[in-house]
Amino acid sequence: MNYALWIVQGLLAAIFLFAGGIKLVLPIEEMTKQVPLPGLFLRFIAVCEVLGALGLILPGLLRIRPGLTPLAAAGLVIIMIGATELPLASGSIAMALIPLGVGFLSAFVAYGRWRLAPQGGSSHGSA
Repeated sequence: MNYALWIVQGLLAAIFLFAGGIKLVLPIEEMTKQVPLPGLFLRFIAVCEVLGALGLILPGLLRIRPGLTPLAAAGLVIIMIGATELPLASGSIAMALIPLGVGFLSAFVAYGRWRLAPQGGSSHGSA
């Protein structure tokens, strides 16, 4: 189970680093053409995605506060709920499937690192 979780964590970290990085470098005007949300909110989401990606990998890799990994994954689930809702609101069910799948993978990591295969130490983390 630990190997499966690490594979999914690596995949999700790559997805969120890419998605967040793109949102950080694209001009706000370009992003707001594609997504009907305020530009600063999209920048905030981008920062959350990048930090969430780091939170999926670094605590377990560095063995510092590994209890942060399920919290990062849970935060990414919340972001994916919003990312799934946007296409559904516009009637595009097919476009909602990708964030829905990513959200389920994030939930798998959150649950897996919380209950199934916690990473070293206590679930509250130890410095």
